[in-house]
Amino acid sequence: MRSLDLSAASWRKSSYSNPDGGECIEISDDFAPVIPVRDSKNPHGPVIAFAADGWSSFVSAVKDGSLSA
Repeated sequence: MRSLDLSAASWRKSSYSNPDGGECIEISDDFAPVIPVRDSKNPHGPVIAFAADGWSSFVSAVKDGSLSA
């Protein structure tokens, strides 16, 4: 996969993020067909980029509760 220049990315916090500031992620919709994801507490830290279909599957699994710890 090629490198993404994320310097001008628009980030939004996940609606599933913890409201007290913990366990928060941010995603960017600026790079279709990939979805960059980062820890909102460490915005200059590492970013994981998911294929859009993989991200969609993950979000669906979170919504329906099919993931377990």
